[in-house]
Amino acid sequence: MDARITFVTLAVADVAASRRFYVDGLGWLPEFEAPGEVLFFRVASSVTLSLWSRRGFEAEVGPVQSGAGAPPITLAHNMPDRSGVDEVLAQAAAAGAQVDPAREREWGGYSGYFSDPDGFRWEVAFNPGPIGVDLMKAAGFA
Repeated sequence: MDARITFVTLAVADVAASRRFYVDGLGWLPEFEAPGEVLFFRVASSVTLSLWSRRGFEAEVGPVQSGAGAPPITLAHNMPDRSGVDEVLAQAAAAGAQVDPAREREWGGYSGYFSDPDGFRWEVAFNPGPIGVDLMKAAGFA
């Protein structure tokens, strides 16, 4: 099996609230939508983010664990520079997200975080290291 991810699926409490956040707040365009059930966003040429109603998710996958704190996953959105990080975090804040401001990191980059309506944490980062540079080139940033 080759290393590949084509879908990232998150179980969400309220698909309509997630839609308001991602579509109305962040300006993302749905690739597919079944109102109240699932919402797909193409986030890369071969990667889709799927937001699935918790009820539908549990019916197929099984029960989800719930507990205090952020879910044990982060999603990342890399930017080609520090100012881009600040712009994305400001847009997330305007969409209603809780934002932890960006700061210089010990690994040499600059990053901050925001939470979507279900508490999923998004890292917004500028990574000047080789992998960050390669990712930005692959995404069309020179």
